[in-house]
Amino acid sequence: MIELSAVSKEYRLNRRDSVRALSGIDLTISDGEFIALLGPSGCGKSTILHLLAGLEEVSAGSVTIHGRPPAALRAAHQLGVAFQEHALLPWRSVQSNLKLPYQAAGVPIDYRRIEDLIQLVGLRGFESARPSQLSGGMKQRAAIARALALGPQVLLLDEPFGALDPVTRRRLNHELQRIWLRQGRTTQRLTTVLVTHSVEEAVFLADRIVVLTGRPGRIVREYAVPFPRPHTVEHTRLESFHRLCDELTLGLDPSGPGDLPDASGTSASKET
Repeated sequence: MIELSAVSKEYRLNRRDSVRALSGIDLTISDGEFIALLGPSGCGKSTILHLLAGLEEVSAGSVTIHGRPPAALRAAHQLGVAFQEHALLPWRSVQSNLKLPYQAAGVPIDYRRIEDLIQLVGLRGFESARPSQLSGGMKQRAAIARALALGPQVLLLDEPFGALDPVTRRRLNHELQRIWLRQGRTTQRLTTVLVTHSVEEAVFLADRIVVLTGRPGRIVREYAVPFPRPHTVEHTRLESFHRLCDELTLGLDPSGPGDLPDASGTSASKET
């Protein structure tokens, strides 16, 4: 469904200098797959998301979704995006914030869909609440509901829980998986790309984990997560879960060995 082919991205700093954020990225993502991008700060993870969202253009290579440029899907309102900052309009209620995608797209508001999404993300009873009256976790749930409002084909998540405390973050990881699986029962399962700095979050949520090097970002390994859906608390207690987390953490440590070990029997490696 999604294909990045020989993608590089440079940012011009001034007339003479530029910085290369990504170099030679080759990545294919299947319909309905949940991908997590891991890598050190500044490696270009969020840049990949911006390219997929059609918010930026590649310097070299190509990005396509179903054979079309991302801007075409964005224009068709088939891309849902949620960032670390929830970006809810503070003067609008939860329900009114979920109306915004319809209003921006110039299409009739689907009040039944909004009602179902509020139920799906666990905000029933808070329809009239403004963001200032919600906890951090509730704001992120509302932001995810808004990203799902128009029934996107692709969901892009950029550290959606990064600003939350560990306990709330872990709980919302379970909530996000529940929402993602529930959406798949009623519509085609969402193709999802998650940017995160949390190894455990990546292993718990993703079907496949893509590991990038430091800037310029290059793909150094891809790990298939071996646990069947739904991922549960019991999975997080397995030795294989912690072994995979340890291997990923070792590979992400810039002071450690430069090469990532294979995940025993569960990983697919990709050299660049």
